[in-house]
Amino acid sequence: MIDEKTSHIDETLVTYLESYLTDNRKARFKQVLSQRTKHFTVAMEDVYQLHNTSAVMRSCDVFGIQELHVIEEQNVKHIDREIAMGAQKWVDLKRYNSAKNCIKSLKTQGYQIVATTPHTNDGLLQDFDISKKSCFFFGRETEGLSDDVMSQADVFLKIPMVGFTESLNISVSAAITLQHVTNKLRQSDVQWQLSDSEMLEKRFDWCTKTIKSINQILERYKNQT
Repeated sequence: MIDEKTSHIDETLVTYLESYLTDNRKARFKQVLSQRTKHFTVAMEDVYQLHNTSAVMRSCDVFGIQELHVIEEQNVKHIDREIAMGAQKWVDLKRYNSAKNCIKSLKTQGYQIVATTPHTNDGLLQDFDISKKSCFFFGRETEGLSDDVMSQADVFLKIPMVGFTESLNISVSAAITLQHVTNKLRQSDVQWQLSDSEMLEKRFDWCTKTIKSINQILERYKNQT
């Protein structure tokens, strides 16, 4: 069980739950977890097109980003399950009612704030320093990032473009950015993997989200111990 005092998860319980999974499912969990990271994360600010948020969540899953932060100061919506294609099971969604609260939380965790928007002091994606813990902020479809984010950003980042079009769809920008930085990260010496305790937590979480009759099984375990 989860120990509320220590916030630790009993590995014996996780092993017990995993006995209800097929060998293929357990192997898949292990494989995916080995590629998961919290070194990079993503924040979306008041995106009002629901499919964009859902598509970004899917990209987070595809490229191994464990957490997605959604700021809902003006627009409050639910993740579109069809577009996310199950990614809501595997990616941790963090919700905030203001950009200030989101930034404060991220900086407390040691993240630098990366504003993905053209700026006087912006840098190109291919030159981005992947060694630092970073949260990539993506803004509203038309207005872009708010002044709150822009004023507190540590880094400004842009995707180089050579055509007449000067901007990309948010979900496309996120996918391009994440593919590039995670690929470089996995080729580096940076310690980007989840810790053992974080992996154990996700094993428990994913078991509870995939095993049928999970409440009865947890109760059965409790009665046996």
